[in-house]
Amino acid sequence: MSPSLNTDTALLAYRVMAYVTGVVLLVLVLIAMPLKYFFGQPGMVAVVGVGHGFLYMVYIVVTLLLAERARWKPLDALVVLVAGTIPFASFFAERRVTARVHAGRSPLEAD
Repeated sequence: MSPSLNTDTALLAYRVMAYVTGVVLLVLVLIAMPLKYFFGQPGMVAVVGVGHGFLYMVYIVVTLLLAERARWKPLDALVVLVAGTIPFASFFAERRVTARVHAGRSPLEAD
């Protein structure tokens, strides 16, 4: 069963935001925070931190839209939402979600 047009659009938006949120989180954790705590330069954390916060809110919206269109259980959506807060996790979640949506399955469904 292939996803509908609405699901395809929601999936594309989710995929873009998963990557963008993941990259900005990595910049925050691997570059900005060490600059602040090891070198006393807090400027980048202020900018990247706010950027990640805003982008994470967009990630929440597109994830919930996808969850609604793909008829996920609330726990599935919650796990995918948490992936946007853990470095590298959004990349793994994006691959799994994409494969599962194309297969017509939920993200946490057993193989």
